[in-house]
Amino acid sequence: MEYKALLICFILSVIITPIVKKLAIKIGATDKPDARKVHKVLMPRLGGLAIFISFFVGFIFFFPESKYALPIIIGAGIIILTGVLDDLIELSPKLKLGGQLLAALVVVLGGVQVDFINLPFGGTIEFGLLSIPITIIWIIAITNAINLIDGLDGLAAGVSAIALLTISGMAITMGNIFVVFMGFMMLGSTLGFLIYNFYPAKIFMGDTGSLFLGFMIGVLSLLGFKNVTLFSFIIPVIILGVPISDTIFAIVRRTIQRKPLSAPDKSHLHHCLINLGYTHPETVLMIYAMSALFSLAAVIFSQTTLFGASFVILFLIIMIELIVEMTGLIGKEYRPILNLIKDYRTKR
Repeated sequence: MEYKALLICFILSVIITPIVKKLAIKIGATDKPDARKVHKVLMPRLGGLAIFISFFVGFIFFFPESKYALPIIIGAGIIILTGVLDDLIELSPKLKLGGQLLAALVVVLGGVQVDFINLPFGGTIEFGLLSIPITIIWIIAITNAINLIDGLDGLAAGVSAIALLTISGMAITMGNIFVVFMGFMMLGSTLGFLIYNFYPAKIFMGDTGSLFLGFMIGVLSLLGFKNVTLFSFIIPVIILGVPISDTIFAIVRRTIQRKPLSAPDKSHLHHCLINLGYTHPETVLMIYAMSALFSLAAVIFSQTTLFGASFVILFLIIMIELIVEMTGLIGKEYRPILNLIKDYRTKR
């Protein structure tokens, strides 16, 4: 039944996306090229509306039973409204954040909270009242991480699809049917849209899509791994390693440069790879590969021993550091490990 949900949402998305494209052009929801953007022609956005409609129809048709279902749908509706308004009239950062905060609050009040974490050597950390802000921060952080990575054709949709596939697959092993259903419906809707969004894109998802995908991934990752051990709580962080890392280093970069955190720039991972000479589709496929590697690491992490889990974390930290240095994600002069390697080779 879960696979039928994926297939139906995929077909719906394939059918609905061209209709949304025509609507976007008609109402003026288009993305104009500028110095910060990669595309050179006027592009219809609002594509996220097709993802949402496909998912929503699938939700109504299959209606996975859970106490979390209604709060998630209401929260998603708020996020979609925020994204649509931003794609039409470009909301201020404060209004966009306000919409995200309201959507996250609806979900949290609906019962989606990280209440406690079991420590690996015994004992439990009870969050108490802190569970509400912690959960809200997580949802908003992931929402914005996907939003920030949406800079190339098919990039956010592909990275989100990989994350959704991993979350859904791990939910199957845990017997979490609700997350499996919701994840598969989101996956089908996203893949159907990706047909039109991969390079060269015929339509952009806009903030409607990136905010919706980020919100749903943030919520589903919490439902899939909430109230578990400390190490298991790290799993969604690993799965979303690429957008989370890109967001963290954007914050670091803007802090160093003394720019507002909301200030746009052309120094995200995809920009850096293109500056190194990779083509548009090569850059997207490389980031897909990185996302798949993080997802594979998350699966291994969930099945291994404490020693193995520690090794996976160490490997990922080293890999992230090398990617940061090779791409100049923080700055072209930041190359501590690469300089050490260079000095070592020179001395030999």
